[in-house]
Amino acid sequence: MARQATRRSPRGAAMRPSTTPLSAGDASPAHGSIRRPRLKGRLRGYLKGHFQALFLSLGRVSRNPLSSMMTIAVIGIALALPAGLHVALKNVQGVSAGWDDAVQISLFLNQGIEDAAASRLVEQLSAMSTIEEVVHVTPQQALGEFRQYSGFGEALDVLDENPLPNVLLIRPTRAASEPLMVEPLLHELRNLPAVEMAQLDMEWLKRLYAIMAIGERGVLVLAVLLALAVLLIVGNTIRLAIQNRRDEIEVQKLIGATDAFIQRPFLYSGLWHGVLGAVMAWLLVTLSLWLLHGPVQRLSLLYNSNFSLGSLEPLAVLVVVAVGGLLGLLGASLAVGRHLRDIEPT
Repeated sequence: MARQATRRSPRGAAMRPSTTPLSAGDASPAHGSIRRPRLKGRLRGYLKGHFQALFLSLGRVSRNPLSSMMTIAVIGIALALPAGLHVALKNVQGVSAGWDDAVQISLFLNQGIEDAAASRLVEQLSAMSTIEEVVHVTPQQALGEFRQYSGFGEALDVLDENPLPNVLLIRPTRAASEPLMVEPLLHELRNLPAVEMAQLDMEWLKRLYAIMAIGERGVLVLAVLLALAVLLIVGNTIRLAIQNRRDEIEVQKLIGATDAFIQRPFLYSGLWHGVLGAVMAWLLVTLSLWLLHGPVQRLSLLYNSNFSLGSLEPLAVLVVVAVGGLLGLLGASLAVGRHLRDIEPT
């Protein structure tokens, strides 16, 4: 019996089920297939929570229409001021863009230069890359124009000779008409041997460009100051909302809600206030331009111009909305981070 048992023992051992664990490579597909659904479920739940908080905060804003509208209106006015000044500067720059083409340099040639020498100088100047057009006004043409428009035709008849010199009217190119570029050109033309005097009336254009530069810097400073005002407005609104929901926040902390979960609706509330305030700013700027369109159109017709007021471009509208939302979110974040830590369940 013992011998038979010993003979069967190898067969029994061979038939015994193996208890060797599976290798890591054999188990990885099963674990990976389990881990991927878990990650997808967590991501889906995370996004669902944010969407719920987003629309829940919008509902709370709409449930208090009077106070929310007042806050949105104040934010809209604060954002409309720099946006409106930006549009005004763009319109002024659009008007002055055509004035650069009217820049003209008058060269008065030396007395006694013949028309042939003046014509050669015209050809020489026309070949310069910074000059668009050169017009030669002979002494006879200048005297005829002066006789026609001055009203002193009879007095000119007593003159023995024509006192007027050859004049070259030079129109620089658009690039050379800039205030910083036209000065070197004027200095170069003034040093020509045949030129007695070079005249350029550019002081008014320089002053205009200086005023527009100050305006651009002023708009930037005003935008920064009003952005700080928007931060304070949104922060104060969120602070009041936190104080009104203090008991609710204490209960949420008692049942284990995290700070990120609690502050999420307040952050989205600040975002909604900023975005809606930016939309209000766009409406205010559009309404203001519409009210000014008629008078500006009538004024431009008096100057035989087809100028019309330009409005906010689509990209500028997107920038205003994005800045408004960002300021609202930042202001809410500062208020929530400060006041939420002071609320602890007792």
